Amino acid sequence: MTNCPESPASPDQPHGDRGQGDPVHGDPVQGGVLDGLRSMADVVTGLGGSSAAVDTLSDEAVLEGHMLIAGARRALDTQAAWFAATLARRSRPELGGKGLAARQGFRTPEDLLQSISGSSRGDAAKLFAVGRLLSETDAAEKAAREAADAKKLLDEIPPLDGAAPDLPPLELPVPPAAVPPWHAPIGRALREGWLSVEKADSLRKGLGDLDRAITPEKLATALARLLAEARTVNADQLFKRARQVRDVLDEAGIAAREKADYDDRSLRFWRLHTGQVRMVGLFAPEDGEYLMSTYDAITSPRRGGVRFVDKEQAAWAKRVQDDPRTTEQLTADAFLALTKLGVKADPKRIAGSRSPAVRMITIRPRSTTPAGFAPRGTTTTDAAPTEAPSPTADAAANPETASPALQPGVIEGTAVAQRAALALRDGGCMWPGCDRPPS
Repeated sequence: MTNCPESPASPDQPHGDRGQGDPVHGDPVQGGVLDGLRSMADVVTGLGGSSAAVDTLSDEAVLEGHMLIAGARRALDTQAAWFAATLARRSRPELGGKGLAARQGFRTPEDLLQSISGSSRGDAAKLFAVGRLLSETDAAEKAAREAADAKKLLDEIPPLDGAAPDLPPLELPVPPAAVPPWHAPIGRALREGWLSVEKADSLRKGLGDLDRAITPEKLATALARLLAEARTVNADQLFKRARQVRDVLDEAGIAAREKADYDDRSLRFWRLHTGQVRMVGLFAPEDGEYLMSTYDAITSPRRGGVRFVDKEQAAWAKRVQDDPRTTEQLTADAFLALTKLGVKADPKRIAGSRSPAVRMITIRPRSTTPAGFAPRGTTTTDAAPTEAPSPTADAAANPETASPALQPGVIEGTAVAQRAALALRDGGCMWPGCDRPPS
């Protein structure tokens, strides 16, 4: 196990008696926590096993194994949330270069946690959020205990035997920090081990934050109802239920939340170094549901969907099931076909004056053209073009016999052809250093 180097510059780092050469085991608290984690890691690593070994187990043993793993994972994730909270507190922006993440060479604590765990940024953010929730709950409970102890000491002070009968009774003020936050039951459920970090994050995000209309008392009451349901639903179902409860509590805010969801919509494209194109999208719930229903209709025969009685529909479902493409490939091809159909249906409305197209050009060898030479932006191939040969394609492939589209002075009626021919011949802007595409 690798220990990160520590520095005395951390303003939040606890100090105390430590063993010579051992920065951890000198502190019984730190040693107990880390020794327990080390022992558990050693035990799990030593289990060994293989898929063949698990296949020999009975159904009851497989289910019990999953339940044991789920319980251990919940406990480990709770520990990870506590560690993440400390990591975030020791990497606060105001600490600057003295922060823990900065001293390890990372810009943010999320980057440091990702480097250690290899997790996604979303998982790291989830741990920090739940860790902050646990820290707030622990701080409130500690302050409440201190306030109770102070009140107990005050009650044990003997009366003054009427020495000052006119003085009002002394009331010890309760510090604000001693009032538990509305989400304190989530922290207690995490410590008890039956609530997972994923469900805790679903409750936190689903119920949202306080505002003028939503008081801590309302959220605490709603949380009590949701925790009663949390044992029987998964994290996704719990998030949907929490959102529904929030909408009931704050009907006036439904429109604002819907607008925020709609304003967050996006669809981004970028070209990889291999020439492939990747896209990532985010859609409002209604638009996303339309896309999901389209996806379900396309792939339902592959995913145990409706069994059709109609012969034509049944034949279509059989073709989808027998298609050699993977479900992901089938989905990609289907959505691309839908895009092409939509553009062709009304190209001027969708794409303005230009219709999206991909032209495959076959270079005809000529005596003046070196073997293997192709104009910039084209690829030499023996395959036949996917579109019928056109004067524009001929003009791009053979500038010497170009059609009037590339002849100087010919403008009327050839602007579109000229653009296409120049794009095919040059592959884009010819200005030095310009990488803009022909479109």
